[in-house]
This record gives sequence, structure tokens and C-alpha cells, in this order.
Amino acid sequence: MAASTVTPRPTVPASTPTVNPEATTSSRKVCAYVTRNDSELLVFEGPGHEGLQIPKGTVEGSERLDSALLREVHEESGLHPRGAPTRLASDVWMRRNHPPRYYVRHFYHVSVDEPRDAWTHTVTGTGEEAGVEFTYSWVPIDAAADFALDLDDYVPLLRDRL
Repeated sequence: MAASTVTPRPTVPASTPTVNPEATTSSRKVCAYVTRNDSELLVFEGPGHEGLQIPKGTVEGSERLDSALLREVHEESGLHPRGAPTRLASDVWMRRNHPPRYYVRHFYHVSVDEPRDAWTHTVTGTGEEAGVEFTYSWVPIDAAADFALDLDDYVPLLRDRL
């Protein structure tokens, strides 16, 4: 019996995600793992989705990814991170099948010095969530799991880097 040859599937580095050309719509998103004391992760429960979420949003036009991330963190939580964002990973994520909606998601880590353990913030800016109230709290990074919209996909990578 002759040996079979297996051709490996090409892989795309996390820094250069691709979008299915058949997709009817796609957009670029930034997602923020905001930490306090390198041990707690900022989360909220938002309307319309079961599970915890993190600050995130759409990159506007030619906006730089790191600038979009800092803007979204401030608009959605009222916080001002210290230092520059650290890019963790990028991926392509599909939200629904018909019609397909693809998101090129860029995950970053930022740190804050925030004394409050919980607070409510009214989202600012011009996005679809403007005016919505989010109630924030902190969870131990080691216990962060089962987030809405697969937003916890890169928490293990964050844990490894702290």
C-alpha cells in the first residue's frame, strides 16, 4: 500500500487576518482587555447578549487601531488607560450565517489605576450604543471565562503575558 501525502492547510498569522470574499459585510473591531493590578479584568453585562463583555467597538475610517482602542475604552467605560496598548491577537469572527457578517477583531491589553470596584457609565460617542448604560465590575483574570460573543478567546494569552 502506497503512503499517502497530506498537504497542510495554509495558516494566516494572527497579525494578518483575512475575510471570506463571499461575505456580504465586514468591519474592523478593537477589543480591550482592561486590567487592574495585573490580576483583575474589567467586564460588563450589556443588553442583547448573554454573558460578560469587555469594552470594544468599531474602528472608524482610517483610524489607527491603538487610537480606536483608547477611544472605545473611554467612550464605553469612562476610563483612561495608562501607557500604550499592547496588541495580543487578531482574528476573523463570524456573528451570523445569513447573511454572513464578519468582524476582523483586534485584541489589546491596557492597564488602569481605578479605585472603584463597580460603577455605571453612560456610553458616549456616536456609535449604536451611545446613551446606553453599562454597569462595570472586575473579575479575577484566572476566573474569566464564558464571555458573550467569544470575547474571552484570548484571556489565556493575556494570563500568560501578565
